Amino acid sequence: MSYQIKEIFFSLQGEGARCGRAAVFCRFAGCNLWSGREADRAQALCSFCDTDFRGIDGTLGGSYCATALGEQVAACWESMTANRRQRYVVLTGGEPLLQLDQRLLDVLHAHQFEVAVETNGTYPALPEIDWLCVSPKANAPLVVTTGDELKLVYPQLGAPPEQFAALGFRHFFLQPLAGTHTQQHTAQAVAYCQAHPLWRLSVQMHQLIGIA
Repeated sequence: MSYQIKEIFFSLQGEGARCGRAAVFCRFAGCNLWSGREADRAQALCSFCDTDFRGIDGTLGGSYCATALGEQVAACWESMTANRRQRYVVLTGGEPLLQLDQRLLDVLHAHQFEVAVETNGTYPALPEIDWLCVSPKANAPLVVTTGDELKLVYPQLGAPPEQFAALGFRHFFLQPLAGTHTQQHTAQAVAYCQAHPLWRLSVQMHQLIGIA
């Protein structure tokens, strides 16, 4: 199998429970909730995505076999640090579970990576994933109901936090919906977290400090 990769880069995790942790980000091309085309945004199940996941033309993007992708992820880590004990890769998208399989997961583990996945939760997740972050979208079927963190973009019409509060996650985050009303949405998220302490606020730290 070949994996269609938009980009691979080294940075810090900017959101959620592992905010600030060094990681290689491997962005898979394609998503099942939006084509990535602006012309289709209004009809998409996820219409607020701010990520370019179309094509394989980004930094280190391309079509990879599992072995080559594992080697590229390892080389990206090694280009920035000699540390081999805290190797961490975040598989994101788009929707990585459209492509991630056991073969690639095994290859990344063989390179001593802890493997995190960021998913919309509409496809089953492999049990060997080390850290699973699910970001539900309104009107999309949620089949992944357990994991390490649930990160809900807020507010979403049709996806109130209470709908997800009883699911089997270790951490629950609200992330303010970005856009023309970011300040208002942030205030709403803050107020909800204050009133419902199960939930914690997640902000896009990488955007605030100006890193990828």
